[in-house]
Amino acid sequence: MANEEKKATAAPTAEGTAKAGKAGTRGARGKKRKQARSVPTGRAYVHASYNNTIVTLTDANGNVLSWSSAGVVGFKGPKKATPYAASVIVRDAVEKAADYGLREVNAFVSGIGSGREAAVRALHANGINVLAIKDVTPIPHNGCRAPKPRRI
Repeated sequence: MANEEKKATAAPTAEGTAKAGKAGTRGARGKKRKQARSVPTGRAYVHASYNNTIVTLTDANGNVLSWSSAGVVGFKGPKKATPYAASVIVRDAVEKAADYGLREVNAFVSGIGSGREAAVRALHANGINVLAIKDVTPIPHNGCRAPKPRRI
């Protein structure tokens, strides 16, 4: 009889499961769901190298909302650094950030790859208003220290 009482108390009640479903804070696996906050303005960081293009969308403080790269969307090899790949990357990143309501960004472009301008154009084409574009490519002022001369 004692075992039957333990089984009855251990089983989940219909009342308890209904409360969890109504609250909406827990997902199907019991993890807390992230509340989508409204972020109307943010930043778009475009890193365009010779081999790849990476786009990161953040809020005004720099907290990442979404990101994408050419490898993530399925490009391989030399196709990753093309302007077309950059436009596909931006579309993927904007879709991921759609929950936050991002409408305006300041674009920060870094690198010398061929996806630089294509990524900024794709931001505008996907419904994101680009307020400003800034080139943040690191430029050495005097370069690295020269190696010491060879002694023969």
